[in-house]
Amino acid sequence: MKRVYALKKRARRRTSKEASGENTLRILFVASEGLPFSKTGGLADVVEALPKALAAQGHEVAVVLPRYRGTKTGTVVLPSLTISLGNRLLFPAILDGTQISGVRYLFVDDPGFFDRDGLYGNNSGDFPDNPERYSEFCRAAIEIVKHIWPADVIHCHDWQTGLLPLLLRTSYGDDPSVKDIPVVFTIHNLGYQGLFPREVLSRAGIPDMLFNDAALEFYGNANFLKAGLLYSDYLTTVSRRYAQEIQTPEYGHALDGVIRSRADRLVGILNGVDYSAWSPDKDKLIAVKYSAKDMSGKQVCKQAVMELFGIAPEYSSRPLIGIVSRFADQKGFDLIAEKALELMKEEVSIVVLGTGERRYEELFQALGDAFPGRAGVKIAFSNEIAHKIEAGADMFLMPSRYEPCGLNQIYSLKYGTVPIVRSTGGLDDTVEPFDLEHGTGTGFKFAEYSGGAMMYAIRQALHHCTDERIWRRIQLNGMAKDFSWKAPAAEYAKVYEAALALRGGRQASRNQMPVATSN
Repeated sequence: MKRVYALKKRARRRTSKEASGENTLRILFVASEGLPFSKTGGLADVVEALPKALAAQGHEVAVVLPRYRGTKTGTVVLPSLTISLGNRLLFPAILDGTQISGVRYLFVDDPGFFDRDGLYGNNSGDFPDNPERYSEFCRAAIEIVKHIWPADVIHCHDWQTGLLPLLLRTSYGDDPSVKDIPVVFTIHNLGYQGLFPREVLSRAGIPDMLFNDAALEFYGNANFLKAGLLYSDYLTTVSRRYAQEIQTPEYGHALDGVIRSRADRLVGILNGVDYSAWSPDKDKLIAVKYSAKDMSGKQVCKQAVMELFGIAPEYSSRPLIGIVSRFADQKGFDLIAEKALELMKEEVSIVVLGTGERRYEELFQALGDAFPGRAGVKIAFSNEIAHKIEAGADMFLMPSRYEPCGLNQIYSLKYGTVPIVRSTGGLDDTVEPFDLEHGTGTGFKFAEYSGGAMMYAIRQALHHCTDERIWRRIQLNGMAKDFSWKAPAAEYAKVYEAALALRGGRQASRNQMPVATSN
């Protein structure tokens, strides 16, 4: 009875807000990871920061996550949901987490599926039951909307939640409590699609009739991301440039035709960053705080990171290049492998932090062995060390083959660490090439995906680094940039309003309608 009363009370509150003309929304985020509870990549950063920014703008926001191993939660909200998955029934619980920065967290708790060493896999590869795991998760999220947290709009993220809009429009298509709720779906990285053999559909409880070209079928397999692309009301991706790129065969990962068919509902919104955590004047993880007004602390941070990585003191006057990344082809490490020895012939030192493909881990380990005291490598994930590199490096290298948004180049700008990037996706949107004549620009870019083009950009940076006055101008240009979440959150609110209007909810005004991004 208490739950029924709460649902009626929330419904009355939404009606009252609409009558008064308020634009406050109730937004439910559904994602497979999110800080401060779980993380494998940039998705987790967004799922922490964007809800917080929306809450700061007056919206009511909740986030649904799986309860992975080690996640500490609060009370049990629902001890058991009944979820039908193929020929079996599952009974996950729904747990309530603490409220953080005005955002409520809810967790789907099924130890058989989520109490494991990894989120999506382990050293042996992806978990073979991922289709069932995230099918249950999507169904549980819809049940949360029905029974616990009524939402005006649902915001889904990446392939792990791709089944949610499909289920909402098919299995739940006759359910009056949820069938008209709009769904916004964000593509964080089109390269990860949730591609599975057809036979997993029965295990995941997906009717075989949905295995067709207008739904899940994708070259003989089932594609969970495709379901999200086709069944959501609006699509967003994490930079304007990437929204254009994924409509082309080069970057579309064979889904470019599907995305072009939804181009009128596709919006590119650049990710923001959380400057309360990533700003040198506030950062508690670096050796000394500093700011654009007083940069003296940056040299202290450089000495600290050199010591941490075993870079010899006699190289303190040389430029220090930092890399923090997942080691994968996407990140351009084949270019670094091609030019590693040539790079080390320059008057530079390098520090590298990350994990990933074994061949790249071995590449950097070999580089450290070949150049002791000049190349420092840590095969690990460490948020604390990442902060120290951002503060202590002179330059930050990101030669990505493609990069939907990227966060480290934005962090680098704020820390006065000059980015060297390939002009793709969010890297192109956030880094302006330095123009010596006008004193404008924040870093160095190259367009052609080649080792030669990368080395040319690096040498440009090294050349300008020798002039302290010019280098300080580049640093200060970058530190002055504002990539906070305030503006992106407002853009997302416009998309939510437009999605509501499509579903017959409140009318989006003309100046609220987002501008679709097409190629």
